[in-house]
Parts: sequence; structure tokens; C-alpha cells
Amino acid sequence: MSELIVRSGGLSTTVQDAGRDGYYDIGLPPSGAMDQYSYAVANLLVGNPDGAAVLEATYIGPEVEFTDDRVVAVTGASAPVTVNGEPVEQWRAVPVRAGDVLGFGMLTAGARLYVAVSGGIAIPAYLGSRSTYTLTGIGGSKLAEGDRLPLGDDPGAARVGAVVPEDLRPVLTSEAQVRAVVGLCSYRLTAEALRSFLDTSWKVTKDADRVGYRLRGGRLDFVEREQPAGAGSDPANVVDLGYPLGSVQVPGGDEPIVLLNDAVTAGGYATIATVISVDRDVFGQARTGDRVRFRPVDLQAALAARRRRRDRLDRVRAALVS
Repeated sequence: MSELIVRSGGLSTTVQDAGRDGYYDIGLPPSGAMDQYSYAVANLLVGNPDGAAVLEATYIGPEVEFTDDRVVAVTGASAPVTVNGEPVEQWRAVPVRAGDVLGFGMLTAGARLYVAVSGGIAIPAYLGSRSTYTLTGIGGSKLAEGDRLPLGDDPGAARVGAVVPEDLRPVLTSEAQVRAVVGLCSYRLTAEALRSFLDTSWKVTKDADRVGYRLRGGRLDFVEREQPAGAGSDPANVVDLGYPLGSVQVPGGDEPIVLLNDAVTAGGYATIATVISVDRDVFGQARTGDRVRFRPVDLQAALAARRRRRDRLDRVRAALVS
């Protein structure tokens, strides 16, 4: 059997794919790659079909050994990458042979690496996805030394040496602007507080993972009201609410939390905005100490941004076969 042998799991490395869609209504979030663009490009580089499973590594990459000949690509955050101790380039299709070892140095920009192997990571699918849901262990768990991950059949579609042009790679920065649709419960904030939310440069705290990112940098005041029965005393509370992916809740009014791939799907906090799907990738690459600002957009702008990302992936495909 073709496998990846895990020599070191890194800090927090999991198997992820495009996500486990279709179960939000029963309380199961999609999980999946936090940076969907880097994930998709990694699979394109090694010739995998859309939705193939990869490794997602946070801050410190794993060390893995190959048991047969494959093609590997590393995208996402910037870090030194080596095969058998020799440096190799990111955003490139790199051939490896049985016994070769892929390793990483410390990240220099961004937060998450994506490692795609031709054939994909072939752990058993659960509800149509191989993504790891970190709160429950659905789809697996964090990689640990001695793990052996099965690989699928190599589709043979990779062009060894193919590289993604610089202008089609994400720009990794410690200060980012993210677009958000204001709502569902922005009416709970005073007009001044809503302006402050949009004008503040928010700092990513140490509480930042696949569940959500807690931010710090300002204070948001709520419109005074008599709390409805069952909502509790916190002015940020509501009786109950569904949480869209990327929604921003403000418990206490001082530390907004952006809910991400592994977050709970409903609860009792007001959500004042929702980060558009394309810009959730920004949080996938944000790390403690980075800063973000929110820019309000409408639904049409959000859909246009999604179309532009789809067009950008088409440009990557074209560049890899030219």
C-alpha cells in the first residue's frame, strides 16, 4: 500500500479537503481547508481532482516519508521546504521517490501550509469528506509520529516542475483588510459602535484556531434595551441564532470573534457582520499579533469576489498546462 509515514506531526497538522458541506442544519460545520485558494492550487499542481485531501499544517510543518514515487506541492504560508535536507521551491510540482523525506523550517509569513501529494490523502471519508473536524475527531485527528496515511492512485496528471506564477500567489501580510456584509444583528450596536468596529485596526490574539479568531482593539457599545426572556443579561445575547461561516460575534462588546471552519453552528450571541467567503482565506493565514480591518460590502460585491477567485483558479490551470 502506498503511504505517507509521519516522522513528526508538526505543531498541528490535519487532513483537510474542500469541506463537509450539507450538514450545517444538524449542527455539523464543514471543516475543510482554512485557506481554500492555497488548498485548491496545491491540488492543481500535483494533478489531483477538485476536492482531494491534503495536509494542512499550522505554524510548524510535519516531517513525512514517502513509500513510492509521487509528486508533491507545498502552498500557503511561506517557510523553508526541504526534500532529504535539500531546499525545494514552494508553489511548484516537485517529484519525490520512495524513501524521500519532506520537511519544513519555521514559517516566515502566513500561518498555514498546504501539502498536496499526487493521488491525495486517502483516509476513509465520513459524510462525503476526509476533512478533520478538530472538536470531535471526525475525519481523524492531528498527525503524530508513527502515523501512516494511505495515498490514492496517482492520476499521472502532474507536470513535474510546473510552477505557479508570482502574480497568482496570495500576498501574505501582517495587516490585512477583510470584506464583510454587515448584519445579522448589527442593529444591536449603537451607530458610533458600528463605525468604531469598521474603523478599528483589530489585533489577532493568541486565541486563534480553526474554530475562530478572537480580536482585540476597541470597545463596542450596545443599544440599551430590556433583554427578551431567555436571552440572559449580556447585551450581546440573543435568544438563539444561526451562525453563518465567517460571522462576527461580540460577547461583552470588547473582543469580536470571527467564527470559522470548525465553529459551532448556532448559539446565543448577536452576530454583527459576516466575512465574505473569499476573505476567510485571510484568517486562514493570519497569526497572533497580525491586524485586520473590516470593510463593509453588499451581497453583490461578495458574489463578484467569489467569481474573481474562480477566474483566478482558471488562470492557474492555464498557466500550469502552457
